[in-house]
Amino acid sequence: MDWQTESNGQANGSVVLRVANRTLFEHTPQAPAVFVGHGTPTVEMYRGNFDISDYVDERVALRDARLTHDADGSVRIELARQPGAPAELTVVARRTANGATLELTGNASLNRVWWRVPAQADEHVWGCGEQMSYFDLRGRHFPLWTSEPGVGRDKSTHLTWQADVTSKAGGDYYHTNYPQPTFVSSRKYCLHAETTAYADFDFRHDDWHELQFWAVPERLEFIVADTFVELVERISLRFGRQPALPSWVMDGAILGLKNGREHAQQIFDASRAAGVAVSGLWCEDWAGIRQTSFGKRLFWNWRWNDERYPDHDAWLAQLKQDGVRFLGYVNPYLCNDGSLYEEARAAGYLATRVDGGDYLVDFGEFDCGVVDFTNPAAARWFEERVIRAEMLERGLDGWMADFGEYLPTDLALANGVDAMLMHNAWPTLWAEVNARAIASAGRSGDALFFMRAGYTGVQAHCPLLWAGDQSVDFTRHDGLQTVICGALSSGLLGNAYHHSDIGGYTSLFGNVRTPELFQRWAEMAAFTPVMRTHEGNRPAENFQFWQDAGVLAHFARMTRLFVALKPYVQGLVDEAAARGLPLQRPLFLHYEHDAATYAIQDQYLYGRDLLVAPVHAAGAAEWSVYLPAGDAWTHLWSGADHDGGQRVTVAAPLGEPPVFVRRGAARAAQWLALAKDL
Repeated sequence: MDWQTESNGQANGSVVLRVANRTLFEHTPQAPAVFVGHGTPTVEMYRGNFDISDYVDERVALRDARLTHDADGSVRIELARQPGAPAELTVVARRTANGATLELTGNASLNRVWWRVPAQADEHVWGCGEQMSYFDLRGRHFPLWTSEPGVGRDKSTHLTWQADVTSKAGGDYYHTNYPQPTFVSSRKYCLHAETTAYADFDFRHDDWHELQFWAVPERLEFIVADTFVELVERISLRFGRQPALPSWVMDGAILGLKNGREHAQQIFDASRAAGVAVSGLWCEDWAGIRQTSFGKRLFWNWRWNDERYPDHDAWLAQLKQDGVRFLGYVNPYLCNDGSLYEEARAAGYLATRVDGGDYLVDFGEFDCGVVDFTNPAAARWFEERVIRAEMLERGLDGWMADFGEYLPTDLALANGVDAMLMHNAWPTLWAEVNARAIASAGRSGDALFFMRAGYTGVQAHCPLLWAGDQSVDFTRHDGLQTVICGALSSGLLGNAYHHSDIGGYTSLFGNVRTPELFQRWAEMAAFTPVMRTHEGNRPAENFQFWQDAGVLAHFARMTRLFVALKPYVQGLVDEAAARGLPLQRPLFLHYEHDAATYAIQDQYLYGRDLLVAPVHAAGAAEWSVYLPAGDAWTHLWSGADHDGGQRVTVAAPLGEPPVFVRRGAARAAQWLALAKDL
């Protein structure tokens, strides 16, 4: 690894740090790289939506940089306001096997750091967790704070305005359940900031990226590589390879149903009769339902509801005989009108107010306590009492692990750490609780949980991401295509497996799912690791796939296509375990010499050999697709061959999503024959 440091010291005070011919730090007194100061934040939470502002009391440049070489090979940079002044921030740079780390220590009075990373005008940047609106982050800034993404996520739309004025829930382009202070540059390096503080990564300047932190980061880590594939491999090792996806999920769709046993059995029977391949029933209402103005909500007391699911032991046994798994739902909160709340409260397992009193969170017409996972006893209680005893041991094979992003910032936790610093850390703690419960039951690799919330380190614990609560539409910032962007951005950071609610979830203000939307979403889902439906927040007002014979037949066909891809997908799962490569990949991952691929966010490679360009507009009969240079491509449905390095337009009727096979792929002939037989 090439390692260069330069300092003109007394001459002009400049310092430059280069690793593998990449300039990672560049400072002069006239163009300082680091600013520090103090800010006073205002944070208001309303049902998972955060209104955050900052009053900057002071921002000052650290213009003087003093560099020394230590005996262990590290480089120490002391940063001060001016020559002769005491250092306010000290940086110790160390070479690593794949890059460098910069360890930071600062004065206790500092709670703001602004750090500039050298940039190039034509540089592309990706990552920052799961970003739903923009894959290439260049030209915008991205606050990094786990929260509800919001409804609509576009301040220019009437839908977002309605959500804002009625419940402060409109959101914006940067709101995400899963932020992470990590980005990947087209210069083939990754920068990760080790911190859980609120951050804002700003990629708007031609000459630098400015990273803002509301605490001094522990360190900045740089990972470099010669190729994007090698870089993603190294990134996934850094954060921990994602647990392997269970094989059974590839045997068909997981049907999302929430109206009791009789309804679930009826839809399952009708689906099977229509030829739908089913791998699981996901009945999130296993613990009961409460009705709110938002729609049907679950009863957050994680115990079986025998009225909705009578004789469930025998029923689940029969399902498993039929090769069908049963999945449920859980989150880390307990409603205060349920029995588990009283049990946890009496044992001291709930977070409290700062004054020690009970702390309740308003989740929309019902209140809940927060299980305090910083208390090891509370975490063990939830793992054993809830997940193992009430869920795994009573027949659940998986669940949605929801609401990791809701930790309020004004409560007291057992570990004594400020909730402003624990808020972003919470999704990873929540993932660990789920993973430990499964491991202790001996079900690792078989039981499945999926999460929408995330932060640094969630990769090593959570076997599957889901894209959250998209609107039931084709909209640019909250509809079908945002799922693709989310998969690509999170996949670069070590999250190999990603999926979404087929047809979307959120239906408000007259916005309802159409049959066409469901079909287009199902077409995309067939080329993702998991197919899973959802009735949505207002099932009675929205189209469901079993309500129309043509849609049901279309869905059945897509599930058969999904199952037919299992041998290929299993190979991708094995590759993800060995190399950390995501199943859904940006085009540039394998075509880095084709600059036209760098900003494409609405199509993806599924593994190395399939190119998928989901239709994400209503009424489309044909679709334009970019084929990367370097390979020839065969249209899956027509068999027509096309050279790479160009954009082509193909017919895209319902049932024929734009998919291309890389010429020379081992399974090319098999897939083309399959398309004709479906």
